[in-house]
Amino acid sequence: MLLLLISCFSFILLSKSLSSKHQHHNRERRLFPPWDEAFTTTFMTSWFQKGTLQIFTSTTPLKKLKPKAKNPVWSSSTENQKENHNKTTPSPSLLDLPELVLDCILDRLQPAELCAMSGVCSSLRERCVSDDVWEKRMKGKWGKVIGDAAYREWQWYIALKNRSNLLNNQRNQSNFSFEPVAKIWPFLSWFNIKPRAEKELKNGGLAVDSIMAWYLALETGRFSFPAQVYNRENGHAGFLLSCYDAKLSYDSKTDTFQARYSPHGRRTTEENISWDRLRAPPVDTCSYDLHISDSLFELKPGDHIEIQWRRNREFPYGWWYGVVGHMESCNGNENHCRCQDTDTVMLEFKQYPSSSRWRKTMINRENHREVGNEGDGFYGGIRKLYNQQEISMWQSLWPNQVLE
Repeated sequence: MLLLLISCFSFILLSKSLSSKHQHHNRERRLFPPWDEAFTTTFMTSWFQKGTLQIFTSTTPLKKLKPKAKNPVWSSSTENQKENHNKTTPSPSLLDLPELVLDCILDRLQPAELCAMSGVCSSLRERCVSDDVWEKRMKGKWGKVIGDAAYREWQWYIALKNRSNLLNNQRNQSNFSFEPVAKIWPFLSWFNIKPRAEKELKNGGLAVDSIMAWYLALETGRFSFPAQVYNRENGHAGFLLSCYDAKLSYDSKTDTFQARYSPHGRRTTEENISWDRLRAPPVDTCSYDLHISDSLFELKPGDHIEIQWRRNREFPYGWWYGVVGHMESCNGNENHCRCQDTDTVMLEFKQYPSSSRWRKTMINRENHREVGNEGDGFYGGIRKLYNQQEISMWQSLWPNQVLE
């Protein structure tokens, strides 16, 4: 510590001597500023008193710099320019975006958000209710369960709706109520109700035959549509590996469906049906009509099929899964099998044991019609399954144990 003290004093003396030596060359140039001696003395005193080196901080508070006074002329002109700019330049709008960007934004909105967006202005409403916007959402959610039969049912529903609206308008054109609109969708009441064409609903401002109207009718359960249900009655043993026609209505609260089957049978309604148990009818055949098969001569052992079956002629057909088997005269050797060349096709339902009367049945390729009796039921038309997705769906429904 003493060595450090001597070094500091030596440094001070040396600086003074240098300062006095060069004073005649430049009086204004000095190695230390005028307050260096006071600073050094204060620093050394503090060092001696506290016994440690501290950072010097002045106790004199710094004075705040006062901002320079603004030029009143310049300030007023600048503010006027800002006000004029705000008046002449409108705030940016969503409609100012390029068409492609706006379409991408609308494409990412959920159906409820689209309905809300349609209430902003007439331009956005025209975009948000267009069929191009709703077609993708319709296919994405309802494409799996909506088929040709459901579309025809919707067209019939539209015709009845238009007729009803026409009669109501003729009776009282002056009265108008928003109550039916609120039942369609909570935010449809946000629409600007302005009749634009003959297809516009007088009580809702939405074209009856638009895809959006169809989507909302399905979503709210107002429109019941025809489809098919796998393993009806929640997988009852008497209906395993079958698919029956039904009228379905959607429950958005539970994300499930309610089915109404044909009045013939033990049970006509079923609730809480999940999406994975539904499909659109693969063929346009009424459940009471015989399906005309077009693939009978293609059938060979190992092919996957669906066949119509019903308990008696008063009941509707259901579609049942099976496979094409070998004839009893064939040993099953692929190199010597001639089952495809015969007039008779053996059908197997392997979910039943070999001793069951439901295990096998035979049909005629040449002159196929409904065959069976009151004891074993009646077999109808046949569909050959080509789509692996359909086959996988049936196999996923396979029972855990052999049925009796």
